[in-house]
Amino acid sequence: MNYPKHHLVKTGYIVCCQVCDSRKLHIILDLGYQPLCDSLLTKEKLNEPEKTYPLRMMWCENCTLVQIDYCVSGEEVYHPDYPYRSGITKELAQYQESMASSLVKEFNLQQNDLVIDVGSNDGTLLKGFKKLGINVLGIEPTNIAKIANKSGIRTVQAFFDIKTAKEIKKKYGNASLIITTNTFAHMQTLGEFIMGAYYLLKDEGVFVNETHYLLDVIKGGQFDTIYHEHLRTYSLKSLIALFGQYDFTVTDVARGDRYGGNIRVYATKGKGKKVSPQVSKLLRLEKGFGLDKLETFKKFATRVKKARLEFMDFLIKTKMTGKSIVGNSCPGRCSTLLNYYGVDSELLPYLAEQPTSLKLNMYLPGKHIPVVNNQRLIDEQPDYVVILAWHYAKPIMEQLKIRGLKSDFVIPLPDFKIVKNLKV
Repeated sequence: MNYPKHHLVKTGYIVCCQVCDSRKLHIILDLGYQPLCDSLLTKEKLNEPEKTYPLRMMWCENCTLVQIDYCVSGEEVYHPDYPYRSGITKELAQYQESMASSLVKEFNLQQNDLVIDVGSNDGTLLKGFKKLGINVLGIEPTNIAKIANKSGIRTVQAFFDIKTAKEIKKKYGNASLIITTNTFAHMQTLGEFIMGAYYLLKDEGVFVNETHYLLDVIKGGQFDTIYHEHLRTYSLKSLIALFGQYDFTVTDVARGDRYGGNIRVYATKGKGKKVSPQVSKLLRLEKGFGLDKLETFKKFATRVKKARLEFMDFLIKTKMTGKSIVGNSCPGRCSTLLNYYGVDSELLPYLAEQPTSLKLNMYLPGKHIPVVNNQRLIDEQPDYVVILAWHYAKPIMEQLKIRGLKSDFVIPLPDFKIVKNLKV
């Protein structure tokens, strides 16, 4: 079974919808030319030219997918020294352990079942399955795979495609469950990925993918989820349109609050499988919200521009009155936000990260803001701390306050607001 040609997204400018191949695309937000959000710079690289690429948010009126219209090669985006680790974020590690436990129960998985995580990073999700006695295998293209293997999670370091899938099937057999979290929106090789999953799954096997959810992105003004890694932001309607082009049935769906709002979609191998009522329920919700109307996206763009003006106005006034303001956290999404807003180290002297972060002593791409150990917040006690991982704002603020931080907090999104330390 071959996959549609447009499901191999070519590097460069994209003129058609990546899911349904429609040309009915509308520009929602132009975020300017931006660097790759996870290509942080060393001090030495600050003296070299830096690559930037167009970053525009486009909406397909046919299937309601949102996508960017310029694709950077996956080899360049996911370089071997890619600095993201899922296991160092406590809330995410807890979430993934809970996810593993619920999927084991949901599918009644046994010791002889193989669960594969594609884009498995440091193996955090698979640790939850392994703890319950399930046979696991990770697939991860970056050097983070070495960390996973050292921690006892068997991981293949490779990009996932049909060839890799066939090699894995030959060596390890069929999988009962294939999972990918926060990666299904990323890859150029969409057809290779789906067909790879198809070859690897048992009959009736399930492919579970979890990504940012378009409805939550638009509802929450989350323009910062748009960056070059995220080629697509899915609605349920667009995912059904996608899997309808393959021998899969979208059989169930669930929503969660990860990344500021996520969708988990279950695609079962084979056509005509029994579909949960949750699928039609969520499709109705999407239509009621207006994901099929251009006007909805125009309102979103207006809100984003307003939040930008409010943030920049506050930042400049704060600096002019001699008060200190710094950033906390350096998730990929903060690169989009700070580069689009035009915030450099003069306005925000540093971004504080936890001591285990792979981004420490590096510099934010584009604006070159240094990333430092968050102990500096406690030592210096700035007047304001901007929570750039705003989707985890509550636990971050609580943890920093427990450690003795007395600063007030600035939450840039969904709408700009200031949270007094006394009210945390």
